[in-house]
This record gives sequence, C-alpha cells and structure tokens, in this order.
Amino acid sequence: MSTTVNITFKPKAVVRQLLSVPNDRNQDVLIRRYGLGADPTRMTLEAIGDLYGITRERVRQIENTALAAIRKSPTYRELLPAFNELRDAMVALGGIVHERDFLNAISSDHVTQQHIHFLLVVGDLFIKHKENDDFEHSWTIDKELADRVHDSLQKLYASLGNDDLIEESKLIDRFLSHLREVNAEYAREEVYRRWLNLSRRLSKNPLGEWGRSQSPNVSARGIRDYAFLVLRKHGSPMHFREVANAIEQNFRREAHIATTHNELIKDKRFVLVGRGLYALSEWGYSTGIVRDVIRDLLQKHGALHRDEIVERVMRERYVKENTVVVNLQNVRFFKKNKDGKYECLA
Repeated sequence: MSTTVNITFKPKAVVRQLLSVPNDRNQDVLIRRYGLGADPTRMTLEAIGDLYGITRERVRQIENTALAAIRKSPTYRELLPAFNELRDAMVALGGIVHERDFLNAISSDHVTQQHIHFLLVVGDLFIKHKENDDFEHSWTIDKELADRVHDSLQKLYASLGNDDLIEESKLIDRFLSHLREVNAEYAREEVYRRWLNLSRRLSKNPLGEWGRSQSPNVSARGIRDYAFLVLRKHGSPMHFREVANAIEQNFRREAHIATTHNELIKDKRFVLVGRGLYALSEWGYSTGIVRDVIRDLLQKHGALHRDEIVERVMRERYVKENTVVVNLQNVRFFKKNKDGKYECLA
C-alpha cells in the first residue's frame, strides 16, 4: 500500500540541532546507536560498549540520559512544530502505523528514514510498540486506539479457521464488528487496510485473499498450494495443463505440466473428475472411479433409477452418459430390481 506524506521540515537539519544538546560522548552514542552519522548502520549496545570499553547497560544509561536531556531542552521546545507535523502525518495514516510503512510514506531515502526514526524515539508525542509474535513494530499517538486495534486483530484471527480464505472487503467488515466504534477521522477503508497489516498472524495471498499467515492457502510453498489457489479462484474443474499455465500466469512460478499432474494426484485436496480434469474435494466431489461413485450413491440413497444415477454421477464426474450406463451393466457390482431401480451388490 503506497502512500506519500509531505512534511515541510528537513529531518536531518532538525536532528542536527537536537544532537547539539548532549555532551560529545553522549552525542556520539546517539549517532552510533541510531545511524545518524556518515555510516548509517545502527550499532548495538554491545558494539558501542566494546568501542568505549564499558558495559552494554552503561551504554543504555548514556542513551537514556542523552534522550532525556534533549526532551527537556529549549531546543526541543523550539522544534515542536516538526514533531507536530509527524503527529499529524501519523493521524492521517490511521493513528497507529507500521513503522516501515510510516517511514516509507515520508521518504524513500534510507538515511532520511533513520533521522525520522530518531525523531519518533525522542518525541514524547509518540508511543512505540515493539514487534512480537502477534504484531509488527508500530508507532502510535493514541494508546487507547492502539490497544483497541490490537485486541480486535486478535479476535479477528481467532475467528478464522486455518483453511479459511476471505476477500478483503469481507475481512474488513468482520474486523470492524470486533472494533465497533471508529473515530470519524479514521473511518476510511485505506486506514482499515493499514491496521490489518499490523498483524503478523493475518496475511493475504498473491490472489488478494486473506487468512491466517501460517496457512498454506496464504503462504503457498509449492505447486500443490498454488494449484489449490488457482482452482479455488476458478471455481470449477480444470485440466492439469490449464492449472500449470494458471500457476505461471498468477504467481510467476515455473510449473511443468507433468510435475503439476503428479502433484495433483498425490494431494487429497484434489479429485480427478474426468480425463485430466481436477476439482477440489471441498466442492463435494468424491474420490474413485465412476463405479465407485455409483456405489457410493446407491449406498447413501438406496436403489435409484438409471436416469437418476446418470444425473447424479455427471454432477461429480465429467464423463459421458454412456460411461455411466456401461458401469451399471457390470453384474458383479450392480443389479436392477423388480422396480426397475439399480442396487449395489458389493
């Protein structure tokens, strides 16, 4: 989701003024810690500690002291308009934002992004949420809003089965049913989509359908998973050659025809319903040859007339009517009773 936010101040110039507040060593620790110098690489506490011959905990204390000094300084108060612009940008993007998306929205330049990140850290308007198993690294200006969004995302995840796939508009509706009231300034579909992207447990597949991130229907890992998505999107049986071509077109993945056929045969999610034609078993198709389908029908429904059997079998198999009739004439498995209906012998 590409969005651009315009700011009027120059992040590097603002950071340069803020860094003039701490003493030289404290300033150097901040520059190295946040990648604000000639080398934009962020250094760890351990690496800075090794450089100065002090412990990582001591480096952390220096960092916190320097940040506190900046926040209390007249320089910080003079630069509040810059922080207010960042706050307004965050509100415009939804009040709680994925860190990477927020930085990308302001600038595509990595060095500038480092400076914006530092302003978020030092600004007392902003609250950081570290990434964990459930959520991405994010920032907010409204803790209550962030808590509500996180809670609603967890409920949304719990409401989905591992194999569920939902189109985005319906997922947003379900998400809002958990979130309930939304402030008017955030009541926009683009904001809801950004909030969905805060979750690490929810993702969408290359076809734009949402589900649980760990599901093979979302994180497709091989030909079988891609074939499942292709057939599901198509909505009706496909020849394995068509499946292979659709995989290459939709996912830009090489799919050899013979390999695709072999993978479909091995996976219980697929059912062979005709010469080279495959359907999804979740559509109600049963496995087995035509004789097996007839047998299953008779065992389930009892004796049936020929026309009923032909009609029902042809819903499950893409075969000619004569193929069904020929199978019915196999006296080892079926017989016609006195009412003219066929019964199963085995």
